Amino acid sequence: MTKWLPRIITGLLALWILSALVPKRDKEGAIAVQEFGRLPVLSNGRIQPLDSLARNSLLQLREKQTANTAPWKSGAQVLSASEWLQEMFFKPELANTRPVFRIDNPDLKGLLSLAMDANEAQQADGKHYAWDQIKGKLEQLQIEVQRVGAIDQSQRTPFDQAVSKLWTGVGQYMKLQNTVQPQNAKAWDTELSAYLENVSAGVTAARAQQAGQTHDQAALDKLVNDLGRFDAMQRMEPPLAVPPHHPERDRDNWGRMGVALMEIARGEAPHYAVSAYARMSGAFNNGQTAEFNRAVADYRTALTANHQLELSKAASEQRFNNFAPFYKSLVLYVLAGVAILAFWVNPKSFEWLRRSALWVVVLALVVHTCGLIFRMVLEGRPPVTNLYSSAIFIGWGACVLGLILERFWRNGIGLAVSSVVGFLTLIIAHHLSLSGDTMEMMRAVLDTNFWLATHVVVITLGYSATFVAGFLAIIFIMRGFFTTGLDPATSKSLSKMVYGIICFATLFSFVGTVLGGIWADQSWGRFWGWDPKENGALLIVLWNAVILHARWGGLVKERGLMNLAIGGNIVTAWSWFGVNMLGIGLHAYGFMDAAFLWLIAFVGSQLAIVALGCLPFRFWRSFRNDEPVVRSGDLIPA
Repeated sequence: MTKWLPRIITGLLALWILSALVPKRDKEGAIAVQEFGRLPVLSNGRIQPLDSLARNSLLQLREKQTANTAPWKSGAQVLSASEWLQEMFFKPELANTRPVFRIDNPDLKGLLSLAMDANEAQQADGKHYAWDQIKGKLEQLQIEVQRVGAIDQSQRTPFDQAVSKLWTGVGQYMKLQNTVQPQNAKAWDTELSAYLENVSAGVTAARAQQAGQTHDQAALDKLVNDLGRFDAMQRMEPPLAVPPHHPERDRDNWGRMGVALMEIARGEAPHYAVSAYARMSGAFNNGQTAEFNRAVADYRTALTANHQLELSKAASEQRFNNFAPFYKSLVLYVLAGVAILAFWVNPKSFEWLRRSALWVVVLALVVHTCGLIFRMVLEGRPPVTNLYSSAIFIGWGACVLGLILERFWRNGIGLAVSSVVGFLTLIIAHHLSLSGDTMEMMRAVLDTNFWLATHVVVITLGYSATFVAGFLAIIFIMRGFFTTGLDPATSKSLSKMVYGIICFATLFSFVGTVLGGIWADQSWGRFWGWDPKENGALLIVLWNAVILHARWGGLVKERGLMNLAIGGNIVTAWSWFGVNMLGIGLHAYGFMDAAFLWLIAFVGSQLAIVALGCLPFRFWRSFRNDEPVVRSGDLIPA
């Protein structure tokens, strides 16, 4: 039976993966949530579906891609991202009751007079709050925002950071509600019809007033009021929901709804997007499901003539969102890791678990690879374009290297590397995605596919390899110190693995650093400027070179090699993550306190493991019953 278990387990997981590829369709007679989510919009410098806009917005506001309508009780309705966005667009008075703002800081809750803890009687879970609950305190919040704005990011308290985060969320919320209609609209289809009926009379009255002639003051007042609302819409800088009038000349010249509405007063014919979204709004508010679905379908038909490319891209990205390849890879890595831990308990009896883990990791790699390729096709870019995608790619590279190791040493260590590093990097990527769109427009200086495909990919593979070597070293020390499983054969195989991976890491980190210098020379006019990122890349090369020379020169042997490899984790974490998130240098994205704390925690954990690795062998369980011999080359002799 155990012979077939690996195949059965892998087959069931593959069916789970394949089931997610079936396109989601709207139920007959239900509101067209999926079709609505496929509509294209221009946001963050790129065309994306409304589904992505909704998911990214909820991640920023709530740290989840769904909206729980009553998180203080079980069994409450949970809205998908697109369902929530429909309410935001067309029924804001209902959306304003949804608790989508996550606030954890108690001082900020006190400032806004919010419930501190979960209390079903007060309809509060102590974490999530609705717009209606915070809007009355926006004036006090704005005062705090002005104070926080004068403080350097690295000096802000947790309260300051919570204020800044909430204010960013408030801005994002208001932008969304002004995307297709004014935020304070009650019955937008009726209000739009009234504006269109009055616009001619209002413009005539305005011209007459300017000429000092008798005019219709009521028509003028109404026009001024409407134009004020539309101007307020566009000043919020919401996503661009109006396709260009002449896509053959400029496909990327999408406009804001507020501007399109004001252009009507200047004599322009109403854009078909204006009336399409107004139809959706009226039908949604009146509960006319069939009419809403027809409005969505008619708008898609109108877009087909000149915007088939945008429709196709939006539909593809929505399928990618529904498939969620990186989440599924993460689940598979966890399952493989658990199987390997169980295998190590009794390798002889549980060989079937190792084989199961092998095929699960292979399946995870396939899904992981599909996700990378899909992102590349959607963006038209190489696999690494920002910190989020670098985490995805480092995990992918570690998985490949782990499988190669497992091919030569069939002891589960390579699979442990693949599953643990793959899992950790995907967790990091998930938390990075909370900051917003992960496929945002490239910065001008980085907008070069050739260098993104050479320097960035090569040096990121160097990161992957250095982390893999470091994790192998952690396995060596943890198994040796806490278990009796570090026998001479395992110790020797781990040493060979680490040495080989360090050689690979040295080559790729060196070549990647040189390529980065060439790119810097082309972009900034200097090959090297001692920027923190450049220093970090150089430190990886130097550290790996130190490890190799120490090994070749006999300064360290197995244990010393492992301790130095763990030190490589610290150096690489600083180069990859630290200089990007601490607000220093040309490569910095800005200081993030959470990133700093996690980085320090990671460094502390690595130093703690190195300290264990430096303890005499008599403290190691794998050597406790032996007569340890002083080994030259260990960092601290036994």
